[in-house]
Amino acid sequence: MRAIARWAAAAPLLLALLAIPPEPARAREATTTETGKPIDAAPIDREVAALEKWVAEKGGRVTIAVVDVRSGRMLAAANPKLALNPASNSKLLTAAAALKRLGPDYRYTTGVYGAIEHGVASHLVLRGHGDPSLAEADLAELARVLVEIGLERVDGDILVDQSRFDTRYVPPAFDQQPNEWASFRSPVSAIALERNTVTLNVLATEPGEAARTWYQPAGFVESTGRVETRKVGSGQAVTWSLEPAGSRLKARIGGHVAAGLPRLRFNRRVDDPTLLPGYALGHLLRAMGVEIKGKVAAGGAGEKHRLVFHESPPLSALLAELGKHSDNFYAEMVFKSLGDANDGTPATSAAGAKVVLEWLKQIGAADDQTRIINGSGLFDANRVSADTLCRALRAAYRDPTISAEFVSQLAIGGVEGTLKWRFREHRDRHSIRAKTGTLAKSDALSGYVLGVNGADPVAFSIVLNGLGDHREDRRRIDRVVGQIVRVVGG
Repeated sequence: MRAIARWAAAAPLLLALLAIPPEPARAREATTTETGKPIDAAPIDREVAALEKWVAEKGGRVTIAVVDVRSGRMLAAANPKLALNPASNSKLLTAAAALKRLGPDYRYTTGVYGAIEHGVASHLVLRGHGDPSLAEADLAELARVLVEIGLERVDGDILVDQSRFDTRYVPPAFDQQPNEWASFRSPVSAIALERNTVTLNVLATEPGEAARTWYQPAGFVESTGRVETRKVGSGQAVTWSLEPAGSRLKARIGGHVAAGLPRLRFNRRVDDPTLLPGYALGHLLRAMGVEIKGKVAAGGAGEKHRLVFHESPPLSALLAELGKHSDNFYAEMVFKSLGDANDGTPATSAAGAKVVLEWLKQIGAADDQTRIINGSGLFDANRVSADTLCRALRAAYRDPTISAEFVSQLAIGGVEGTLKWRFREHRDRHSIRAKTGTLAKSDALSGYVLGVNGADPVAFSIVLNGLGDHREDRRRIDRVVGQIVRVVGG
C-alpha cells in the first residue's frame, strides 16, 4: 500500500513568443526586424566597441557575442572566444543540460521504506534522489500518511539513506570560503531538507520575559541561551552562533528583541546534512503519537519495500530557481544529479560536470578554454566564453524538446527575479529573457532579445571580469542590451 504526496506546479508559457519557426533550406544571410527590414547591426557593434574600450581602460577583461538565433550570424562581438569566469551564467549550462538529459517532466522522488505489521515497523528508511525542493511540510505529509496506513511504533532506528549522492557534501570550489554559514553555501546531499538549512524563529513576548524561540526543521538543533524581550521601540539585536555537535548542531542564542515586533527569522546552512531529514521525520512522527524506540542513523540502502513517497514539481518548474532567482543550492543539486549513472554508484559533481561538457561538445559550443567545475558558478571555478554561451543559448532555443521550458525559466527584464529592477523601460513587451551573474570581480548577463511579429530572436552574452563596480558595470552592459532591443524592435 502506498500513498503519494505531490506538489502541483505549473507555469504558463508564452508559446507565441517561444515558437520556433521551421528551418529554411538555407540559413539566411541576414536577420530581420519586426518591420521586415534586414537588421542594421552597426548600432549594436558601436555599443559593443564602446563597452570593450571602457573595460580595457579600467583594466578589466570582457567577452561579448551577439548572435542571430536562426542563422547563427554573429551580429557583434568583442573577444568572443575569451573564456572568463561567468559567475551565475553557469546556471544556463546546468539548466540546458538538465533539460536535455532528464527531460522537462522529470520529477525527483523521496520515499520512506520498510514494513508495517500490526502497527509496528522494525525500522524506517528515508531515501532521497536529489530533490532540491524538499520541505518540512513534505516530510509532515509523509509522516501523516504513515500514520494513516497504520504506523504506531518503530522498534528500531530511523535510517537515512544518502547513497544516491557521494559524501562530498561541499560543492566544488565552495571550500574557498569554509567559514561562511550563510545559506548560499549550503551543502548538497541525496536527501536534502529545506535546502540543508536551519531557521531560527524569534517572537517577542512581554518586556522582561524571554522571547519565544524555535527552529525549523525541528529536532536537529540543540539550543542554549535566551533572547530577552525589551520595551517597545528597542529594536532587535539577536545573536546566534552555530557549531557542529556530532551529527547535529549546537546553537547559542542571546541579545534582545523589542515587544511588538513581528516574528524574526534567521537562516543558516547546516554543516553535515547526513541525518537532518531523519531527525526531522522522527520529531514529526512523535508529534503524531508514534513511539520511536531507536535512534537516527545513516544506512538502509538494502531496504527495497517502499511505503510512501513524495514527488517534486517537474524539472521545468524547479529550474525557475536557477534562471529567475539564481539559487546556488538548487543549481548544485541539479548539477550533481546529472552525474547519477543509475548503476548503483553514487552521483558526483565531477560526473555532472562531464555531462554538461559533453552536451557543449555535442552542440559545437565547447573549446579548449572551457572549464566546467560546478553548476552554480559560485566562487573561482568555471571558465566560459561569450561564444560558448551564445552557442548554448542558440542550441537550447532551437531544440523543440526543451526550448519553451528553457526560455520560460529565465528572468523577464523589468518584471521578475534578478531582472525585476533592470530594463524597466522594456517590461511591457517582455522582450528580454536573461540570466544575471555577479561575483566580487565578475558581472555577466546572457540571454535573448525575443523577436515579435516574425522578427528573429537574438542571443547575447556579456561577461566582464576584473572590475567590481557592479552598478556601473551593469549600466554599461544594459546599454548594449537596450540597443539590441531597439534594433530588433525596428
